[in-house]
Amino acid sequence: MSASAPPPSAASDATTWPRELVFRVMPLPKDANHNGDVFGGWIMAQVDLAGSILPARLSRGRIATVAVNEFLFKQPVAIGDLLSFYAQVTRVGRTSISVKVEVYAERDPANPHVVKVTEANLTYVAIDGEGKPRVFAQPG
Repeated sequence: MSASAPPPSAASDATTWPRELVFRVMPLPKDANHNGDVFGGWIMAQVDLAGSILPARLSRGRIATVAVNEFLFKQPVAIGDLLSFYAQVTRVGRTSISVKVEVYAERDPANPHVVKVTEANLTYVAIDGEGKPRVFAQPG
């Protein structure tokens, strides 16, 4: 598999929302622990940023993370990995949106390959200027 080819689509829930590449980043040495693996907390922060992109677009206003429903670290992430974050809206409620985020690492430029390193399910809520839940703006 070439380094620029997207990873194969994972089995997804029955939904009309497409999975999108929303974010790419390469961790820096400051993001790693003494073993050279990237801190899990750094990865979690990046997943939250990536997961918020679609809800922010759909809500047409402020959003807040209200739940991390599931978070799985499948493989360690190393300095030099190029991380691609794919997000898919899995549920839209009156004031909240649930999003699945999958993270893939492109590794080893001499022998390029892509591996799934993390997946998570998060819930965001649309909020008003005072931080209180609000109904999502209707498209149109």
